[in-house]
Amino acid sequence: MQTLTEFKTILSNSKPETGLAVQLKSLWYDAKGNWDFAHHQVDQLSDQESAWVHAYLHRKEGDTGNADYWYRRAGRRRPEVSLEEEWTELVDYFLHG
Repeated sequence: MQTLTEFKTILSNSKPETGLAVQLKSLWYDAKGNWDFAHHQVDQLSDQESAWVHAYLHRKEGDTGNADYWYRRAGRRRPEVSLEEEWTELVDYFLHG
C-alpha cells in the first residue's frame, strides 16, 4: 500500500490489513471510530513516531495538556490544522516514512 487513497479503501474492511505498521493500525482504528483501540496500539510505545500518533489521539480526545506532552515527546508542536488534516499528514508520513 502506497497511497492515501489505498489506505482509505481498506477502511471498509472489518479489520486492518495484516502487516500494517502499528502507527497505521492506530490511525485505521481511529478512522473507524474506535479511539480506545487506536490509543491502545500506541500507548505503550516510546519512539517519537508513535508519540506523534499518541499526541494526535489526545488532541482529538480534547485533552490538550496530554496532547502537548506527547507532541513534545515526538519533538513536534501541536499543529494549527484540522484533525482531519493532521490525520492525513500522519497516514501519508507512515505510508512513505
